[in-house]
Amino acid sequence: MRKHKQGSVGSKEMHRRTDIAVLKEGQAGAKVAELCRRYGMSGASYYNWKARYAGMTVSDLRRLKALETERGRLKQIEVDTSLAGRRAVQVLERLAESRG
Repeated sequence: MRKHKQGSVGSKEMHRRTDIAVLKEGQAGAKVAELCRRYGMSGASYYNWKARYAGMTVSDLRRLKALETERGRLKQIEVDTSLAGRRAVQVLERLAESRG
């Protein structure tokens, strides 16, 4: 279990900030086993974070979060547009059947 302080920052963002802080400590020479013990995580979690967040700063994380949010919004627009197109085709097919 991670030892995070709850604040006004969203939970995921707080986790990411802590993840980066842990990685920076690791880059500064702290032993992975010590970091895992101190933060209550597994070595696998550390290496997963390292693979995902290596070289990122907190501002990079903010940008990543903004891009993820925008991607989700665009995907929803795509779904809505696709459904609207399918409905239009169904209506046109029904009209053609009723006239034909």
